[in-house]
Amino acid sequence: MDSLLRLLMGQWTCYILWVLRTNGALRFGELKRNIPGLSSKVLTERLRMLEESRIIFREHLPSIPPQVTYGLTERGQELVTALDELFSIAKRWCQEDEAPSE
Repeated sequence: MDSLLRLLMGQWTCYILWVLRTNGALRFGELKRNIPGLSSKVLTERLRMLEESRIIFREHLPSIPPQVTYGLTERGQELVTALDELFSIAKRWCQEDEAPSE
């Protein structure tokens, strides 16, 4: 449990996984555009870390320009239920915060 939590606690990590979960496999630029405020450097670091952990895959097509696509692996798909539950909680909390207090 400790190693999984340490992995997921990395800055932007859950957000990257959520974007891949909701959009499917994406190229680097598409992924970056879907996460405002995330630098290319940090995105690259997180993607490498997630790939090393076998949570995401990296598919490289040697074209000009090179096409690199990232998506969830089978291991990453195991996190979908947890990500969906976190989304549900975030949505509920947001609604509660926006509701007028009595």
